[in-house]
Amino acid sequence: MKRALALAAVGLALSGCGLHPLYSGGSAGAVATTLAEVDVAPIEGKAGWLMANALRDRLHSSATPRYRLEIKLDDKIVGLGVRRDDSISRERRTLRARYQLIDLNNGAVLLDAASGSDAGIDVVNSEYATIAAENTALERLSGIVADQIVARVATYVQRTAPEKP
Repeated sequence: MKRALALAAVGLALSGCGLHPLYSGGSAGAVATTLAEVDVAPIEGKAGWLMANALRDRLHSSATPRYRLEIKLDDKIVGLGVRRDDSISRERRTLRARYQLIDLNNGAVLLDAASGSDAGIDVVNSEYATIAAENTALERLSGIVADQIVARVATYVQRTAPEKP
């Protein structure tokens, strides 16, 4: 009973400050239905393939597309730590995405933004292990950046969706 009262108090406090659930209405809500209408344009390279798949997994595109998400990726690996023999001991992989949400009805750019993340990689004596770590970092970064993109698009949709009475 105390927990129910506490949850009700939190709900009242949040409704008073203007916060609303992003995915209100579940799969039939404005945000979820709009995200299902977003098509991901092809993206170049291995990082692009990983990013496109991560986005498709999160968008659940099933309807006829009304929007297209165009993305340009910048994937870099930079050596950071240097050993006494001038070999690299640590790398940083960065994945940056510049993306646009385009309305397919009129070609208007609705959202133009950027997202990105980075990961540290230990360089070990085994070249295979280092390459595997670089690939794992790219997979993780693709998921992280895809989450950022979907969250930004969902926030845009919620802010621009017409108010329900």
